[in-house]
Amino acid sequence: MRTGYLECFSGISGDMLLGALVDAGVDFTSLQRTAAALNVGARLEMRKVMRGGITATKVDVLTPDHPAPAVEHREHEGHAHDQHALDKYTSAMHAHDEHVHSHEHTHGHEEHTGHSHTTSAPAHSHAHHRSLSNILGIIRSAPLADEVKERAARAFQLLGEVEAAIHRIPVEKVHFHEVGAVDTIVDIVCAAAGCAALGVDRWLASPLNVGSGTVECAHGTLPVPAPATLALLGDAPVYAAGTPMERVTPTGAALLRMLDVQYAVLPVMRVRASGYGAGGRDTPGQPNLLRLLVGEEAMQETGTEPIAIIEAVIDDSTPQLLAYVSELLLEAGAWDVYRAAVQMKKGRNGVQMTVLCRPELTPAMRDLLLRETTTIGLHWRVEQKVSLAREFAEVRTEWGVVRIKIARWPAGEVANAAPEYEDCRRIARERAIPLKRVMQEAIRLYATLDKKETRR
Repeated sequence: MRTGYLECFSGISGDMLLGALVDAGVDFTSLQRTAAALNVGARLEMRKVMRGGITATKVDVLTPDHPAPAVEHREHEGHAHDQHALDKYTSAMHAHDEHVHSHEHTHGHEEHTGHSHTTSAPAHSHAHHRSLSNILGIIRSAPLADEVKERAARAFQLLGEVEAAIHRIPVEKVHFHEVGAVDTIVDIVCAAAGCAALGVDRWLASPLNVGSGTVECAHGTLPVPAPATLALLGDAPVYAAGTPMERVTPTGAALLRMLDVQYAVLPVMRVRASGYGAGGRDTPGQPNLLRLLVGEEAMQETGTEPIAIIEAVIDDSTPQLLAYVSELLLEAGAWDVYRAAVQMKKGRNGVQMTVLCRPELTPAMRDLLLRETTTIGLHWRVEQKVSLAREFAEVRTEWGVVRIKIARWPAGEVANAAPEYEDCRRIARERAIPLKRVMQEAIRLYATLDKKETRR
């Protein structure tokens, strides 16, 4: 499984993720083409910067209002400001309720130290605002891959929904100031394109350093994280460390939700690429960086690793409900979920639902089972599992690329090889051909490969 791991020790924002993607190998010119395809008058620039003595990539969104990034500097108080790195979403968010504008939340997403910047855009004019539906229309009409457009649209939908809930207004009355909307559209759509280019199957992240201090809004001074950020993060694990400043922005939180990120410790993996994305300033003692690791999850050298086994026996549920819960568990990161018929006391028939997952996911799986099923109790244990080392090769069929999952014995011999089901299913649906035909052709092509070429 190709995995992307985000180490958010100094938070996350849109430009930090873009920088990390480029630093990890995503073609910057492809992101520039993505920005141009949106036709919103913005372009991307890239530069190398130092953060805590580490070289990182900084990506800036340039518009007619922000034609170039400001020169980074450090003031006497130790507060460094980069005006172009202002949080493009929160600095220009306006929730419209007839003629009332609220939530003029203005601050720099990399620069927060309890001091905020204030925009001077007139609160009474609608001429420079974009509605959520208008922004979604821009994204969906752009000549981009469907996967990119769907992910980006989902991120903006989430942003709009949390603002609507915060201000208790219909989501269609949520508007974005045009300058902020342009920058945020580019941030989100280009991030979606960059993540798609990496070909990652699963996104993981460390606990989030959200920062501390306060931000200034039109309706007063509020603590970090900002209300929209807090709503988007949900039950994600958070903490505060380092210089008081906002470290996770609403845009960054929306991107985490867009990628369906799961929060866990770094798994055993073979790292194939890594990258550092820079924030807007160099913070003393806490490098203002987002690190991205990309690779294949792998077994430990011993071939064993811990596994949590969670079991619940249910006698008053329907097959439809249990099938639905199984899907939720798998989406939440379970390795496997299976059900078996059992006979319970008093001769009742029941179903034992078993969940296999990483030990650190046990609390989330437990809560999901108790919330979504009719069980009132369950039990779990941690055991050791052993499995063969796995890797992937690719074969190019006449209909598209199919990954082949290869299992090897410790000495290196191939023990088993099978086409990846999801790849074959996608091709079968898109081309309207039998699934078995796609799988048979993939295996045939794999058998013709030089076995040396299957090692990656």
